[in-house]
Amino acid sequence: MTDSPGPLGITPADPIDTGTLVVARSPEPGPIGLDAGNAAADASTLRASVLAYARARIRRRVGDGQCFALADRALRQANARSAADYGTVTADGDYVWGASITLAEAQPGDVIQFRDFRWKVTRADGAWAEESRPHHTAVVQAVAADGVITVLEQNAPEGSATRSITMHFRAGTVTVGGESVTVEVSGTAWFYRPVAR
Repeated sequence: MTDSPGPLGITPADPIDTGTLVVARSPEPGPIGLDAGNAAADASTLRASVLAYARARIRRRVGDGQCFALADRALRQANARSAADYGTVTADGDYVWGASITLAEAQPGDVIQFRDFRWKVTRADGAWAEESRPHHTAVVQAVAADGVITVLEQNAPEGSATRSITMHFRAGTVTVGGESVTVEVSGTAWFYRPVAR
């Protein structure tokens, strides 16, 4: 029985010089063309869409006017997962809005969930101001240094339309408007990155 040549004209009986071959594993094939995607670009597009929706609603109430409605509708119109995709939504739940991230990773279009959160800013002359968010949800509008984030929110104070407010998330001494202030922070804030459906 003779060996028949393979597709390159080599028969199994032909000698192969293993001293000149490079042994290397081929990488696993990945998606190509339109299937390849870009996770960072996709996340950026989702965040931009969430942020654009929330910004367009400033001075307006969304849905039933609850803080949840603003984030929920912003995510859904961006074709991103919302809190109901991560578990049962209850009136007092600590909602999950996407992939968990840290304060340092927060970017415009991310979502923040609050529980018993409070920040107090005290000036050198002793004057102070404080705000709290006992159970609340907001969309990140802008991120500054020293744990300062501007958010878009509604129903804070109760019944209010969508508005922009700057919040402090890191305790310590910071400079605000050229003035050194002391910031106290307590409670919990969870940060989430939108995830496509």
